[in-house]
Amino acid sequence: MHHHRIRHTPVALTALGFGASVIGNLYRVTPAQDASAAVDAAWDAGIRTFDTAPHYGLGLSERRLGAALRGRPREDYVVSSKAGRLLVPNEHPRGIDDQGFVVRDELRRQWDFSRDGVLRSLDETLRRTGLDRLDVVYLHDPDDHWPQAADEAMPTLAELRDQGVIGAIGAGMNQSAMLARFLRETAADVVMLAGRYTLLDQSALDDVLPAAADLGKSVVAVGVFNSGLLSRDRPAEGMKYDYQDAPAGLVARARAIADVCEQHGTTLPAAAIAFPFTHPAVVNVTLGMRTAEQVVRNVELHARRIPDGLWDELRAQGLIRPDVPVGSHGGRDARCR
Repeated sequence: MHHHRIRHTPVALTALGFGASVIGNLYRVTPAQDASAAVDAAWDAGIRTFDTAPHYGLGLSERRLGAALRGRPREDYVVSSKAGRLLVPNEHPRGIDDQGFVVRDELRRQWDFSRDGVLRSLDETLRRTGLDRLDVVYLHDPDDHWPQAADEAMPTLAELRDQGVIGAIGAGMNQSAMLARFLRETAADVVMLAGRYTLLDQSALDDVLPAAADLGKSVVAVGVFNSGLLSRDRPAEGMKYDYQDAPAGLVARARAIADVCEQHGTTLPAAAIAFPFTHPAVVNVTLGMRTAEQVVRNVELHARRIPDGLWDELRAQGLIRPDVPVGSHGGRDARCR
C-alpha cells in the first residue's frame, strides 16, 4: 500500500488507515480476539497507519491496539493518538460508560487542554499502549476550548515536535471551520476531518481544505461513510447519518449517488472511500474496522479503481458540489510524496 507524507514532516501515512475506535467497544462489545484479528488483518493487507485515543473505550482502544502491535518493528508503522480528555477516577460510577462505549465506567473523561494536561495525557497513552513514542498527536474535539487549545496545548505539542519527540501535530474534529483556524493560526501540521468532506457533505471546501492547500498542510479524512449511510451499495431507511437516523431526503440523495456509481461500474462505499482523495490536501482516509472481515472488505473497496467520469457525472447531476476538484490525485496509486 502506498504512502503519502504529512507535508513538511517526517511522517508518511499509508493511504488507508485503521481506526481503532470500534475496538474500544464502540456501540457494542468487540471480543478481544476479534480486535487482535482485525489489527493482524490490517497489517497483512499493508496498512501501517493506526489511530486511537484515550476517549475510545476509556483507554480500552489504546490498550488493545498497543497489545496487537507489540513485537512488530516500530519503525514500520505510524500510530496517532489524541489529547484533551484525561481519564480520571469516576466518583459516581453507574456501571456502563454513557458516551457510546460498552465498558465499565470506573473512569471518566475530564477536559484538559493545559500544558500539564497534555503532557499527562501523552504519558498515560504511552503507558496504556506500551509504545515508546507517538508519531502523530491530535487535540481531540476542542470545539468549546479554543483559547486553551490554541494558546497552550498546541504550543506544547509544537515543542515536543520540534524536539523530535512527536513527528506531526494537529487537531481532530467533526467541524471544519475551527480546523481551518488551527491550520492558519497555530503550528498544526495536519488535521483529522470527520465527516465534512464526503459524498454527502463537502462543506470543508469552504474553509479547511483551502487553508491546507494555501499553507501546504495536510488533511486526514475520517467518517467518510457519514455514520453508515454510505457504507452499503443500496442505502436504506433507518440507516444513520452523523449518528442520527438519516432524513428521507438524504437517503434519497445517497440512493441517487449509488445509481450513478452503478452506471460507472463501481459501488457507493467504494466511491465514498475514494472521494476524499479528489482533493490534493487529503493524504489518508482512516476507517473504523472492528473485525478481520471488515478489514478485508474495506481494503478491497479501497483497491477498486474509480473512473474520473464518476465525479464528472455526479457534478453534472448536482449530486456533489461543482467546485469538487476535477479528478483524483490517486489515493490508491500515488507514491510517497
